[in-house]
Amino acid sequence: MQVIAVTGLSGSGKSVAIRQLEDSGYYCIDNLPVDFIVPVIQSLRDRGQEKVAVSVDIRSKAAPQTALRQCQALKDLGIDVRILALTASTPALVQRFSETRRRHPLTPLNREPGDQTGLQEAIAQERSLMSLEDGFVLDTSDLTPSMLKAWIRQFINAPASEMTISFESFAFKKGIPVAADFVFDVRNLPNPYYDTALRPLTGQDKPVIDYLKSQPEVLEMVSDIETFLRKWIPGFRARGRHYLTICIGCTGGQHRSVFVAEELYRRFSSIAGVVVRHRALKLPRI
Repeated sequence: MQVIAVTGLSGSGKSVAIRQLEDSGYYCIDNLPVDFIVPVIQSLRDRGQEKVAVSVDIRSKAAPQTALRQCQALKDLGIDVRILALTASTPALVQRFSETRRRHPLTPLNREPGDQTGLQEAIAQERSLMSLEDGFVLDTSDLTPSMLKAWIRQFINAPASEMTISFESFAFKKGIPVAADFVFDVRNLPNPYYDTALRPLTGQDKPVIDYLKSQPEVLEMVSDIETFLRKWIPGFRARGRHYLTICIGCTGGQHRSVFVAEELYRRFSSIAGVVVRHRALKLPRI
């Protein structure tokens, strides 16, 4: 049996994630009280349900540690539990709430005199209350719903392993991903953008790949990053880390960072649980 526990900040895309999981064949439960997680999952397993997704957020009013204990109890029962934690930058969340005109769960319904809790204050309060370090943290700030759905499909299809290593390319002009564990800046490398024939292509296209591979400093930098990661990844694994996000950035997130992320993915692909994603491209690799 596999259980996906979806958590994260209000407005970060949990509803989109749950709908995609439901479309992928999961029995989905939204906002289940954390004290009911273990008995409900046990009941569903007894009925032969093999894939379940549970959404848990700030509305449950339970401490994050309580939900983590429930997930650990499920693991002790031999159930494959994966925690997917969604986050986003404050400006992105403010924009989403403004567009949907929905009330943030921590915004008071009946304000007391002098209460200054606005949307940004509610977001900050929720961010301080939620624990997002114990799952796979996905920053949805600049993801469209279709991109998020594609990333969810990749998440559930990733092979089971002790630690998932995610290589992500991104554009510095859009900001560093919130969930980054390591950030490598490759803007010092030769830029295919200035070649008019290569400009409309990406780091996944052969002409761009051939161009970058012909530049000695490009492969040298990739090898240096690989050496660094091979030295330090075992330490994270030894300390029980389940997820490690390695972000590669260039100016537009289209050429250099995509190539480097793909090349690192290729070099580490023999390790179970390694995935690659591209934040600035229209559709991530599946």
